[in-house]
Amino acid sequence: MKILDSDFVVVGSGIGGLMTAIDLSKRGTVLVLTKKRSADSNTNYAQGGIACVVDSEDSFEAHIQDTLGAGGGLCDEAAVRSIVEAGPERIAALERFGVKFSGSDKKGAYDLGQEGGHTHRRVLHSGDITGSKIEDVLLEQASASENITIIEQCMVIDLITTGWIQEQGTGRGQGVGDAPQSNRCIGAYALDRSKGEIFAVRSPHIILATGGGGKVYLYTSNPDIATGDGVAIAWRAGVPVKNMEFIQFHPTCLYHPAAGSFLISEAVRGEGAKLVDADGEEFMYKYDERGELAPRDIVAKAIDTEVKMRGTECMFLDIRHRGRGFVRRRFPNIYSKCMDFGIDMSRDLIPVVPAAHYFCGGIEAGLDGATMLPGLSACGEVACTGLHGANRLASNSLLEAVVCSSLLAKRLTQNIDRGVCDGVDIPDWELGDAVPSDETIVLEHNWNEVRTCMWDYVGIVRTDKRLERALRRIRNLRMEIRQYYLDYLVTADVLELRNIADVAELIIRSAQTRKESRGLHLTLDYPDRDDSFKKDTVIKDAAGGGV
Repeated sequence: MKILDSDFVVVGSGIGGLMTAIDLSKRGTVLVLTKKRSADSNTNYAQGGIACVVDSEDSFEAHIQDTLGAGGGLCDEAAVRSIVEAGPERIAALERFGVKFSGSDKKGAYDLGQEGGHTHRRVLHSGDITGSKIEDVLLEQASASENITIIEQCMVIDLITTGWIQEQGTGRGQGVGDAPQSNRCIGAYALDRSKGEIFAVRSPHIILATGGGGKVYLYTSNPDIATGDGVAIAWRAGVPVKNMEFIQFHPTCLYHPAAGSFLISEAVRGEGAKLVDADGEEFMYKYDERGELAPRDIVAKAIDTEVKMRGTECMFLDIRHRGRGFVRRRFPNIYSKCMDFGIDMSRDLIPVVPAAHYFCGGIEAGLDGATMLPGLSACGEVACTGLHGANRLASNSLLEAVVCSSLLAKRLTQNIDRGVCDGVDIPDWELGDAVPSDETIVLEHNWNEVRTCMWDYVGIVRTDKRLERALRRIRNLRMEIRQYYLDYLVTADVLELRNIADVAELIIRSAQTRKESRGLHLTLDYPDRDDSFKKDTVIKDAAGGGV
């Protein structure tokens, strides 16, 4: 079995992973593993932008209070303050790399957007494809570094810890992930998707920057790669995960049979679009005095309520009053995409529905990426740092990634610990009696069943009975998937299915723990906020082992 050694291994090639890799490359070798193409990441699909205080009429305190207000009382105020105040310096770093934000060439006056929950215009953007622009620049920077090696079509299977290796030698080991939390992570097994081969990476520092897991749900704005890999991998290794019940559903995914997961950015509402029914009647002010600029949890719940109450399939966005010139200039990508489906934003209503969008929970981690497992760090959406609380403020996610990646790199480069891997022999991957699969139809069936179950029972509105049904079914599915994983040779499809099933259970168990409605967690059995639950939901056990 091939083993690759590196000072640092970064899993994921979004903004968090690439910014971390670029900073780390100044002190050592960096191996970046990405499951498909380098540019395939949630970052690449981020339309809105980065929330940051850069205007003299804005203030750090206003941004902090907006974040705390959206977070439903669960934000870590110290974390919020640190990230918000570090924002301008990290924006400057992106600009030094070559990122150009709209308006920044006009005497430094940015063309700032405003989104739900923000009291000021503070969202820096590059047209309406901000994430793609940033991804292109960071990939160019990473590819130019002699110390960074990017391996595409590579999917991590499980982490390797020193304790697990020791147990293998005594015959006590039950599988990767069973070692106590005091053990150190020193590598991972990975699948080369292009060759179907399994290899290992060995490093004193493994950084998970794998993004979110929207594909756990039937309808999502996320790309196909978003299968919750990092959360599942860390959990199987015994690392605590936190606040998994808080899944943000973006209110406005384009509703069209051919549109897939195309998102209508919140910035469209920020520029005056109204949410209306098929007759053009507005409804948001029935739910919140801020109307369309209410935080995402409120808007998503309002649309969900209206759709169910009226028995319709969708609601609509109306920005026709801004005119074709403005719409095409401000939202060129969204306008073009809508036109592909026969929808002229300047003349037609835009059909929209909520869709799973962002995980506010994740691997329990500090702002510097530190987790409870030495040698393992987490950055970006995969990590839960305390910034988002019970509901993420729009466009704070890219801000978190650029700030926390810098703090993570600073921590790791203070003590690279190269010697911890000396003399550590990684066991060969054991194929056992596994054979090529002749039951791929089972994978497709289980994949659809997990996602449908989560959408029907663990969506925007929940009940105890729905959660109980979901947990029973997901646990049965996890048992089936585990057996499939043991019987057949590993493929990317099996690994992704295993991960979404693991993450699904974590979401359900977390939701069952919270006997109140707060932020993104709305349960009909406990409709009110209860401050006895004003605390994080933490799952520390790797229940069920490594499926």
